[in-house]
Amino acid sequence: MTLVDSSPALPRITFEWPEGTDFSKDLQHEWLVTNGRGGYASGTVVGCNTRRYHGLFIPSLEKRGRTVLLARLVEHVHVDGKAYPLGTEEGADGATHEEGARHLRSFHLDGLVPVWEYQVGPTRLRRKLMMVHGENTVFIAWEHVSGPEVGLRLRPFPVDRPHDRPIPNHQHEPTVFLRGAQVELRSGDDAQPMRLRLYSSGPAPFVGLPQTSPVQLFRVEKSRGYEHTEVQRSPGYFECTLRPGERLALGVTTEGWACLEREPAEAFALELERERRLLSRAPEEARHGVPARLVLAADQFVIDPTRPADDAWARSMNQDARSIIAGYHWFTDWGRDTMISLDGLTLCTGRYREAAAILRTFQHYVRDGLIPNYFPDGESEGVYHTADATMWFFHAVDRYLECTKDTELLRDIFPTLRAIIDHHLKGTRFNIGVDPADGLLRQGAEGYQLTWMDAKVDGWVVTPRRGKVVEINALWFNALRLMGTWAEQLGQDAKPYLSAAEKAHGSFNRRFWNEKLQCLYDVVDGEDGGEDAAIRPNQVFAISLKHPVLRRDKWEPVLERVRRELVTPVGLRSLAAGHPDYKPKYDGDLRARDAAYHQGTVWGWLIGHYVDATLKVNPDLKAARALLRGLEEHLLHSGIGQISEIFDATEPYRPRGCIAQAWSVAEALRVFLKTHVT
Repeated sequence: MTLVDSSPALPRITFEWPEGTDFSKDLQHEWLVTNGRGGYASGTVVGCNTRRYHGLFIPSLEKRGRTVLLARLVEHVHVDGKAYPLGTEEGADGATHEEGARHLRSFHLDGLVPVWEYQVGPTRLRRKLMMVHGENTVFIAWEHVSGPEVGLRLRPFPVDRPHDRPIPNHQHEPTVFLRGAQVELRSGDDAQPMRLRLYSSGPAPFVGLPQTSPVQLFRVEKSRGYEHTEVQRSPGYFECTLRPGERLALGVTTEGWACLEREPAEAFALELERERRLLSRAPEEARHGVPARLVLAADQFVIDPTRPADDAWARSMNQDARSIIAGYHWFTDWGRDTMISLDGLTLCTGRYREAAAILRTFQHYVRDGLIPNYFPDGESEGVYHTADATMWFFHAVDRYLECTKDTELLRDIFPTLRAIIDHHLKGTRFNIGVDPADGLLRQGAEGYQLTWMDAKVDGWVVTPRRGKVVEINALWFNALRLMGTWAEQLGQDAKPYLSAAEKAHGSFNRRFWNEKLQCLYDVVDGEDGGEDAAIRPNQVFAISLKHPVLRRDKWEPVLERVRRELVTPVGLRSLAAGHPDYKPKYDGDLRARDAAYHQGTVWGWLIGHYVDATLKVNPDLKAARALLRGLEEHLLHSGIGQISEIFDATEPYRPRGCIAQAWSVAEALRVFLKTHVT
């Protein structure tokens, strides 16, 4: 097979440390590699696992979900009679082993492939890692760059656990099955087998010398109030030699042995070519600079969900099953996040077939007029407690149709959309339904968090927002107007949708306008029967959507209020600082964090709709692009090449939550392209 070295060139992010890293500082930089099936590998640049989610091989397994199989690989380099560790670790006893960080000279993110360079005595070594797209296989490769030959000892620490549950005291003795160059490891009797192969030009025996690690500390989990220690056991190590100019690699898979018959160099080359093709499919203005980096970041969220039920219906329709991981490390595919992200992740990147597949996948799971809120890890049926995800479905369908003019999908999906509207008019689960008195959509059920402001801990719904919510009614009006247009296109009666939209429009502008504050109420007809005057970003959607529900003469005062109280360099605050429930920082244990999650914490994805709204008032592309500078700078921090889920509400706007969030990336890319100046 011939691999074409095509343009455009892959974007690169580089960190260099002439004298080695600053361990405590660079411990905060994390890398992420994914495989398009929900599986991933991730860790810190310096090699110390600070999260329970860190590991070199975390595939998504059928009926089990994301599972840590290879927690880490302890590497020692032997040169001139001395042994040098390449990794770092932190013990629960407070001891840190940082020597490997002192040998690290550079880290590159070449496209989506992380590359490390070490100076070990007189020898320079390079290491890189990739996962095979669409397959539960990882390759780690080492290259001798300069200096004398070295001995390399590679000790794998296999575990077999859900990626969110560390093992404080690992009791099982890992077992080893040797078949020539093939090594099969199991961390316990019933564990998933993990197959390994070392590719070396010289002898590379596996030495069966077990070792138990000191108690490992996951410092980030400790700060978040979770279980944060783990004992890991290794059954032995590979012993090999790396001479000047030589390369060796380790392949690890849960697939059949045939997956390790390919050459690692070919696997790396194919991955780089795949990434170049991603850029080639994107619009011209997205093939270079920050947009190119975001195009590649977007790829890490688009997945084949690998649910057997999906495979069955997809095959029957000659259709792919596709979904979107909401965020790494802990989110699965969420309906709301998927619909908000679909535009930026697939349409702005030229991935129209996958966009259609995502819409059809969620169409398949509509129940009682609702799309799933999310799919639990490893399970086939969704959880449906959401009042807004289904309204975002209409928005996503519209964005897809606008880009593709795919009338076949519209004909296929219109009956589902019509049924959704009917369910909302009659009323459906969780008291979601239209109030016939004013045509507005209401929602709320005790113990459930139904809007995107959905924090809940120990039965406490932090921001219940029961009643008639501003963004849900903006979305409802938008959906009704879209249905009117689509009905006309298909030769069906549009009047019921347009009539319902007109009624909702009049009621919305009467009920939601807060004359005193010159902005919109967040909720009307709330639990106490009144209005919630909290200044939140949700009012922006009354302007930003294709069919804005808010009257034109109210746009400027709303946007001015939002600009003064909510806009930051990395997104919008979820609550204005003057509110008694405002929390400037998102930290502490789960209860403390959830108390702050939507009570001031900044959300990066909201910048997209704020830009949309401001451009409707002032079409100054340069001014709008300036709103994205903070997110552009953030690409070098936290999850390298990615955009975090949330940020603290005050300077320095420290990134929090997931290191890579689908809608943060999607909305940033979308508005980067929207504000492109030729």
